[in-house]
Amino acid sequence: MPDSRGGSQAGRTAPRTLAEALRARADDELAALLRARPDLLSPVPNDVTQLATRAGTRASVVRALERLDRFALQTAEALAVASDPAPYGELLGLLTGDEPVPEVAAALPGALAELRRQALVWGEDDRLRLVRTARELLAPQPTRPSPTGLGPTVAEATAGMSPGRLQEIVAEAGLPATHDPVSAVAALTSLFTDRERMARLLDTAPSEALSVLDRLVWGPPYGEVTASPAPPVRWLRDRGLLLPASPRTVVLPREAALHLRAGRAHRTPEPVPPAVVVAAERRPQVVDSAAAGQAYTALATVEDLLKDWHEGGPAVLRAGGLSVRDLKRTAAALDTTEPLAAFWLELTYAAGLLASDGEVDERYAPTPAYDEWLELPAARRWAVLATAWLAATRTPGLVGGQDSKGRTLSALGPELDRSAAPEVRHRVLRLLAALPDGAAPDPRSLQDRLRWERPLRGDALGTGARDLRARLTEWTLSEAELLGITGRGALAAPARALLGGADDDADGSGTADDGTGSGTADYGTGSGTGTRTGTGRDTGTGRGTGGAGDDARRAHAVALLTPLLPEPLDHVLLQADLTAVAPGPLERPLAEALSVLADVESKGGATVYRFTPGSVRRALDAGRSASDLHAFLAAHSRTPVPQPLSYLIDDVARRHGHLRVGAASAYVRCDDETVLGEILADRRSQGLGLRRLAPTVLAARTDPAALLEGLRSLGYAPAAESAEGDVLITRAHARRTPPRTAPVPVPDGPPLPDRTLLGAAVKAIRAGDLAATVERRPAGAGASAPPADGELPRTTAAETLATVQAAALTGSALWIGYVNADGAASQRVIAPVRVEGGFVTGYDHTADEVRTYPLHRITGVAELVED
Repeated sequence: MPDSRGGSQAGRTAPRTLAEALRARADDELAALLRARPDLLSPVPNDVTQLATRAGTRASVVRALERLDRFALQTAEALAVASDPAPYGELLGLLTGDEPVPEVAAALPGALAELRRQALVWGEDDRLRLVRTARELLAPQPTRPSPTGLGPTVAEATAGMSPGRLQEIVAEAGLPATHDPVSAVAALTSLFTDRERMARLLDTAPSEALSVLDRLVWGPPYGEVTASPAPPVRWLRDRGLLLPASPRTVVLPREAALHLRAGRAHRTPEPVPPAVVVAAERRPQVVDSAAAGQAYTALATVEDLLKDWHEGGPAVLRAGGLSVRDLKRTAAALDTTEPLAAFWLELTYAAGLLASDGEVDERYAPTPAYDEWLELPAARRWAVLATAWLAATRTPGLVGGQDSKGRTLSALGPELDRSAAPEVRHRVLRLLAALPDGAAPDPRSLQDRLRWERPLRGDALGTGARDLRARLTEWTLSEAELLGITGRGALAAPARALLGGADDDADGSGTADDGTGSGTADYGTGSGTGTRTGTGRDTGTGRGTGGAGDDARRAHAVALLTPLLPEPLDHVLLQADLTAVAPGPLERPLAEALSVLADVESKGGATVYRFTPGSVRRALDAGRSASDLHAFLAAHSRTPVPQPLSYLIDDVARRHGHLRVGAASAYVRCDDETVLGEILADRRSQGLGLRRLAPTVLAARTDPAALLEGLRSLGYAPAAESAEGDVLITRAHARRTPPRTAPVPVPDGPPLPDRTLLGAAVKAIRAGDLAATVERRPAGAGASAPPADGELPRTTAAETLATVQAAALTGSALWIGYVNADGAASQRVIAPVRVEGGFVTGYDHTADEVRTYPLHRITGVAELVED
């Protein structure tokens, strides 16, 4: 049988343990294991034995199994129900059955190589062994079948059965009588695994009994029975085709099920990943234009959101997050739905543009980074949002749902982080990037491909991730469209540049499955996924090294998007109906000034502003004079200023400040006594508590702010004044949080190690393994016995000093036990050079450098056997 790793088995010594198998690996193979399973590096194992032990822990094995593709997982599941160890031929038979399947035969070596690479399978092809923890997870258990739907073997199912009952089953099955239970079990097993004899037995079965077997054959293999089962069930039970699992439950033994399945462990082996079906093809230019339009809309929406919260947003709930009422108000202000409002809120929060202010009366407000973000060009602002979205673990699609305790999940709340979100987003976008330019995928086929790459085995392994990952895929597609990552369902060129190449890992060693093999496709976990705030700081998930590669990709994406976005305009078109039309995005100073002078009436390709007495008064309150407003409109309008608009500005300006409101409790003064008389005579002013103090002065019981609003509601245009009698200019007061960075995404497991860390870890493991396995000389007469494997040597201080001094004179190497200042014990191989002052200096073979050790920290020494 050929070796599945592509090499010959000749000259190899079959490993007896996983540790031996790992010890025989080359350094690059150990590095591949640590890269595939980075949890094994926390902390770096002392030696290969500790690495093998850690690789067999339940948590690590579960994580490794969840990252296998479907065929590699099917291979592991087949090994879990095969004999231990299993020859290659038996494994191939469990995957193909009686009929050869060329695709399975071609893909199996690659799947086995992947399982070996991740230390889930070890041994040569004639003795394949699945790691014990993986076998326990994937093999049938008393309370559940295996993922293949197979039940226990005959030997396992009959473990507690009486010898008399076993003899009855053997007799009913037409087998010769046996003298002991072991022989009876062996006889039944031989019958069920013999195709010809098993076929003859089933030929005599009633048709109803065969129907019962058909219901159990593909799982679950358990069925409930009554105290007096029906004749078909009794026929099967009497012949051992159904064995008791409990007083009211029977199980179909594994050997019988495999016969009925024609030898297959799975109903449908899937060695080849399903193809992503292209639902529509569009010209790349159309896709990029549509995506650029969505990108511009995204920027405008984020600006509108934070402009609405410019002076301080809603209060933070006691449990964290935004109240349902405030989310509705935000959705109404953005003219969108509540789910979309939650998405924009979470996006700005993930980008570090929005945060809580941390005060006693805690409220949401823009961060200082928002002001710096506003100064960036539009394409760079989009890159900030897109990069933050790619790395964010925040999941706005969960808003409005309930947590495990039945509490409603709120926007910006603490329970929205899902560590799987960045990986799913990257995997979806990588699949889109693999399609031709302008191709939009069929969502169902995309889901099928993603399930093949990462079979969502949450139910089987107890992680409950199946439904969440499916919904994350749907949310990724819709959010990517909103953000301008995709246009009309296809990946746009700027987003393609932002993702980089399919094999673009931070450490240059990632793998990207192109659909032709059975390797894993761990999209998004190798490339750096940092987010850049408006201050230029990069905050990331800690995955990969990021750095210059990320900056280059962002710069490329910005360069591609910039010509697709509309240029800001420096003019508007004034119309006779007191409106102004902005035929495109306006330059920021013009847009800010116009938003004070007029109200936004509608948005879209062109924004319509409407001038009203209230909006003109707002501009006058901000310190602008009528002449300033006339000059501003004349300078920025491509059409003449309409006469009605000029009249409106002059009329409001003439009345503006005619009344003066100051603090007494509050007062109103006006040089025109008639106007004050009209106010007193108006019944609507009774709530203000006005009374005349002098011909030109009225006093009020309300405060100045309420008096201003009350008079404005009556149709007047009062102006506030200071204690000195000067007119107060009112401007919006921006509220900002203290400097805050973007939230750090919750990592999905430990970060991927880079080449430097992998090299150092492999070197440390090899060094520790050398010290743990080096052969020592037997102790001489009167000396202490040599320590057992894994234990530190123990010698007296005098013996230690004498041995070290002798080694320094002869230049020989020693095996020592050493305890550092932190109390960490280790074994080392050193060649002493100098011994003086209570220290020994020598070449440390395990560290590959010259080091000095205090003699009092050496627990003992032993001489090495001369090679």
